[in-house]
Amino acid sequence: MNPHIPFRAEPMLATLVAKPFDKPGWVYEEKYDGDRVLAYKEGARVRLLSRNGKDRSLSFPKIALAIQELPHPTLLLDGEVVVFDSKRVSHFQLLQQGKGAPVYAVFDLLFADGKDLRDEPLAPRRAMLERIVPAKGVLLLSHRLAANGFEAYEIAKRSDYEGLVAKDISSAYVEKRSRFWLKVKVHQEDEFIIVGYTAPEGSREYFGALLLGAYEGRQLHYVGKVGTGFDHKTLAALYRQFQPLIVQVTALSDPPRERNVTHLRPQLVAQISYQELTDDRKLRQPIYLGLRDDKPAKDVTLPETTS
Repeated sequence: MNPHIPFRAEPMLATLVAKPFDKPGWVYEEKYDGDRVLAYKEGARVRLLSRNGKDRSLSFPKIALAIQELPHPTLLLDGEVVVFDSKRVSHFQLLQQGKGAPVYAVFDLLFADGKDLRDEPLAPRRAMLERIVPAKGVLLLSHRLAANGFEAYEIAKRSDYEGLVAKDISSAYVEKRSRFWLKVKVHQEDEFIIVGYTAPEGSREYFGALLLGAYEGRQLHYVGKVGTGFDHKTLAALYRQFQPLIVQVTALSDPPRERNVTHLRPQLVAQISYQELTDDRKLRQPIYLGLRDDKPAKDVTLPETTS
């Protein structure tokens, strides 16, 4: 058998919905807070690719080795690289700061032993995946919650998960955002573009807060600023990254009336947790979690919820 996968896939993405639900023929899984990764095993070669095609193999060598040791000549796995806290809750901030051992939570199988499985229903893909992923180590199967969607949501809330992902077990693997996969959030967390920073005050060094934006159509809108979630090391590292991006004129279509602001080219993307997006589309109680380099700034849009 030629150990080659004859395509490179785009990840299937879930559509956000406002409320939990229960439907026959759907399953409900833990929503992980980490880095989405498609893992290609072609003979002895393993590549871990982010959702924008960046190779993460050297970043997660133990995961790559574990996949390499699976007794299958070709595999294409879809999952999330995460770091768990002491309560087994994943946090992007822990992964981004290198605090903990990364593991690969696998939730789909697109190719195995020379066969393209993308047109197969999710149910047999999952059944085959359960026979492939070992019961322990740095590879694990995505955690399914209760069979009932409302009970699954309550488990996600009690466990302090980011949310849950509901999946139609009859659906094929669709390489785009789809309503065959739906996500319900417990905690609000999204990507936003860093468009500037304020001057530091008091004992803080480097900067005070980050100004954030997101696109709606072609316009970049201001969504607020975040001043928490930084330690001294993070402040210094971000400040160094900002210097080549400084511009004289903001890219925002609706800049705030803020003094002592340094404007930045809209290039860096930050992961932010927040309480809510207010009616005037500003973030309430935002906290900085880390930078993301797996999503281009041009794709960062204002969060929307569909019912």
